[in-house]
Amino acid sequence: MRDILVTLMVFATLPYILRYPWYGVLAWSWLSYMNPHRLAYGFASTMPFAQIVAIVLLVAILFNREKKILPSNQLVNVWVIFLVWLSICTAAALIPEPAQADLIKIAKIQLITFVTMLLMKDFQKVNQLVWVIVFSIGFYSVKGGVFTVMTGGAYHVFGPDGSDIWENNALAVAVLMIIPLMLYLNKFPPQPWVKKIMPFCIVLSIASVLGSQSRGALLAIGAVGTFFWWKTPNKFLTGFVFVVLALFAVLFMPDSWTNRMSTTVTYEQDASAMSRLDAWEYAINVASARVTGGGLSSWSAENYARYGVPTPHPFVAHSIYFSVLNDSGWPGLFLFLLVLLLVWRQLGRVIVVTNDSPEHADHNYLARMLQVSLIAFMAGGAFLSLAYFDLAWHIMAIAIAMTELTKGLSEKKGGGKKVKERPNRAGAYRRRRRFPGNT
Repeated sequence: MRDILVTLMVFATLPYILRYPWYGVLAWSWLSYMNPHRLAYGFASTMPFAQIVAIVLLVAILFNREKKILPSNQLVNVWVIFLVWLSICTAAALIPEPAQADLIKIAKIQLITFVTMLLMKDFQKVNQLVWVIVFSIGFYSVKGGVFTVMTGGAYHVFGPDGSDIWENNALAVAVLMIIPLMLYLNKFPPQPWVKKIMPFCIVLSIASVLGSQSRGALLAIGAVGTFFWWKTPNKFLTGFVFVVLALFAVLFMPDSWTNRMSTTVTYEQDASAMSRLDAWEYAINVASARVTGGGLSSWSAENYARYGVPTPHPFVAHSIYFSVLNDSGWPGLFLFLLVLLLVWRQLGRVIVVTNDSPEHADHNYLARMLQVSLIAFMAGGAFLSLAYFDLAWHIMAIAIAMTELTKGLSEKKGGGKKVKERPNRAGAYRRRRRFPGNT
């Protein structure tokens, strides 16, 4: 019955996608993040629904008469250069066949993110995309939070089978990335009932992160919490809340959770942590020896030994930074970090130009929350191989869309010139340091 229901739901969207292509972005996001077909147990579990939607979406774009121009700015330019360089590195990969297969998978994700930039031309569409992302991943974070509370945190929380967030660590980081978006939907709810249930969803999502027993997620929580504390004017109250939450985690979660989290300090005694250090050393060595790096999927015992890190059990880097370093060398890592920097700056510009605009308060708050999501990705991703995770790149696409939506306001505020990210006026600078939403 589940298989038939999911199939009917997917195919019911296809006529709407043909008429309104941007529905295809929403449908693809739902399928890619929630993976509803993975909840079925028959023919639907292996159906390529996302590919079907993507094909219909591309056909709809070709026949749609609406003007479609890719935004032209620094971030898009560097983004394209990074993808071109990654393709060059794949052509020179140490193990060509799996590298090419991985590049095809990455290209499919990137294609939809660029389509997102083409089609998300008004804030209503952006809002709907945010809602779909939150609902899709939030389904598992809320379910995982209930599971954690009912079991006392004794078991790991996992995502849907066969997805990028199946592993407990990846799911935890994805949940941390959508919790800020939950805060946005709580402050600017699309429907009144959303504001009533969203606080419970946020609390259960935090419980889900703890229930994942992910050490990387714990460090990401620290980074996100520090950023919130730094931005809020009520530092004492915010700090008190964080202390209470920390005490609750320590007292509620079982000893297995406490023991696992303590290995972030005693990492020398943890085999998993030491294998990551070996992988990072290998990534540095191969990037230093080859300007194009090792290429995608070059993690093998032969290559480890060839580049000075002999080990019978090679591991992937488990880090977005060292993964990119291995995949595309030092130039690729530079471009990747530049992409992250430019995303942050563009969101910062959106915040600046909408600070004194009450009618754009939702733009302002969403940009702030997207920055928090980016921090969760950069901190949690430091210990996970999620460099090409579609949610992270979708957030970048949303940042570009918001930059385009506020471009007129930026020009008006700057007198036709580019607005500096750090205004000279002390008052404006203080406003930027306030906690998100306190305007």
